[in-house]
Amino acid sequence: MKMNPSMKHWGDMSVALFLVSCLAVRACSQPQGPQVPCFFIFGDSLVDNGNNNRMLTLARANYRPYGIDFPLGSTGRFTNGRTYVDALAQLLGFPTYIPPYARTRGTAVLRGVNFASGAAGIRDETGNNLGDHTAMNQQVANFGDTVTQMRRYFRGDTNALDSYLSKCIFYSGMGSNDYLNNYFMPDFYTTSSEYTAKAYAAVLLRDYSRQLTQVYSLGARKVIVTAVGQIGCIPYELARYNGNNSRCNENINNAIVLFNSGLRKMVDAFNKGQLPGAKFVYLDSYESSKDLYLNGANYGFEVIDKGCCGVGRNNGQITCLPLQQPCTNRIKYLFWDAFHPTEAANIMLAKTSFSSRTQSFTYPINIQQLAQL
Repeated sequence: MKMNPSMKHWGDMSVALFLVSCLAVRACSQPQGPQVPCFFIFGDSLVDNGNNNRMLTLARANYRPYGIDFPLGSTGRFTNGRTYVDALAQLLGFPTYIPPYARTRGTAVLRGVNFASGAAGIRDETGNNLGDHTAMNQQVANFGDTVTQMRRYFRGDTNALDSYLSKCIFYSGMGSNDYLNNYFMPDFYTTSSEYTAKAYAAVLLRDYSRQLTQVYSLGARKVIVTAVGQIGCIPYELARYNGNNSRCNENINNAIVLFNSGLRKMVDAFNKGQLPGAKFVYLDSYESSKDLYLNGANYGFEVIDKGCCGVGRNNGQITCLPLQQPCTNRIKYLFWDAFHPTEAANIMLAKTSFSSRTQSFTYPINIQQLAQL
C-alpha cells in the first residue's frame, strides 16, 4: 500500500506512540497547571461523558464493559477508557477531566463543562430513533445558562467574564449523527427524499453556523470545530454494506466530504472577520481517521475493521451489550464497538491534533498553538 504523506513524519509518529504508552499508565509529565483556564465541550457520543446516563434512550454507555479501562469505570463514556476530549484535557494540563453538564455544580463551572450527548446532532430530530438526547440547539442553550451561573462569580463584571472566556478552549464535534441517525436512515427520516446530499450539507452548515455564532456571542473566542470522520468505514457500515466485511460505504463518505469541505470554508470565513476576535481551528477528523484506517499497523493497530466489543459481522451489527466480554488486546484495536474508537485511538488522535506540524490534520494552526494565543 502506498504510504500516506503524513506518515513520513516519523518523529511525530514516535512521539504519538510514546504518548499512548505514557498516558495509558498516567506517567506523562504534564504542564504546570492548565494552559487555559477552562475547556467547554459540545458534541455527541464520541465525547459524551455521562450526560445521557439518566435519559430514556438507547444511546447510553453507563454499563460494563464500557469504561473497562477507565479508572472510574462505566461513567457513560462510549469507549473502553478515555475519550478524545479526555486525552485533550490532559494534554492541556487539566488535573482532572471536564465534568458532564448533568453533574456540574457551583464553582466547578469555572473550569469548564462537557455538554455533549450521545445521538445528538445539528438538527433537533436527529437521533430520535434512539430516544432522548440533547441536540446542539439545547447544548448551546445549556452553555448560555452556564454563562449566567459564571457571571455570579465575577460579581456581574461582564468585561472580566468576557476576558476570562476569551482565553478558554471550546470544542464542537457535530454532524455524524445527522448522517448516521438521520439522512442515511430513510425508514425513519424523510431528509434523504427532501434533499440531495449537497443540499443537505448546505442546510446542516447553515444551522451549524448559526449555532457556533451563538456560542461566539456568549463569549467563545478559541474554538475547535471538528469535521465528521470517515464513518463509511466504521464496523457498523462495514457489516451492513452489501454484506461485504471490508468495503467502506463510499456513498456515506462522499456525502460527508461535502459537509466537511463546507465546514472548512466556514472556519475560514469566521477567521477572516465574520466573527471579530475569534480564532477557529478546523480539526480534520476525516483525514486523521482515514490515516489511522489506511496505516493502522504503523500506529500499532492490528485490527482496523472490527469492533473490540459487539455482535455479528465485524462486531458491528449490534453494539457492545451489557456484561459482554470484549477483546483482551484492546490497545491493538482501532474501534471499541460498532461506532466508536478505542481509548488508544482517541489518545493518538488527540496527540496528532494537539501538536500536528501539518495542516492536513489541523488548520490553520494546531491546538497547542491555539491555547497559547
